[in-house]
Amino acid sequence: MKLYFSPGACSLSPHIVLKESGLAFEAIAAPTKTHRLADGTDYYTINPLGYVPLLVLDDGRQLREGPAIVQYIADQVPDKQLAPSNGSWERYKLLEWLNTISTELHKGFSPLFTPNMPEQAKDIAKTRLISRLNWVDGELAGKSYLMGDTFSVADAYLFVVAGWGKHVGVDISGMPHLSAFVARVGARPAVQEALRAEGLLK
Repeated sequence: MKLYFSPGACSLSPHIVLKESGLAFEAIAAPTKTHRLADGTDYYTINPLGYVPLLVLDDGRQLREGPAIVQYIADQVPDKQLAPSNGSWERYKLLEWLNTISTELHKGFSPLFTPNMPEQAKDIAKTRLISRLNWVDGELAGKSYLMGDTFSVADAYLFVVAGWGKHVGVDISGMPHLSAFVARVGARPAVQEALRAEGLLK
């Protein structure tokens, strides 16, 4: 398997999940600013949409959406319990979390990373985003992870997205449960490995 990633982008989520899974894979940097691989290849020739993550299986099949990729990885190693079993109520709750993080949080950050976005639009986006993060903070009360006591692929995604706040002025220090969650997930050995592999941790 090959995972195309850009350091610190949402592709860090499947990078973490791959490290947690123990599966063999090759991580290939595809910087979102240049869209050039280290060997000079134009990334658009590999993924016409130009974004990350992209998972390419050994037989050439591709997955290019993070929530789909992390579930695929989890289902390859069911003993790792990175996702509840298909068809279970808990699996649908996992899907709910992946969708919430994707649409309400991940996309909520997008305007804040857009250089020419008007400040008024950024302020509106930030207010909405903070309200969603406060809600997540409440949902984490009394729990180690989103699904309870067991780390799941949704936790990798939330860890990555919540970490973007420090780059765009979204302060989560007043959200005690979310802050503790980020610290807890960040201390996991597989997470540390992924961060080091992307040059985000010395």
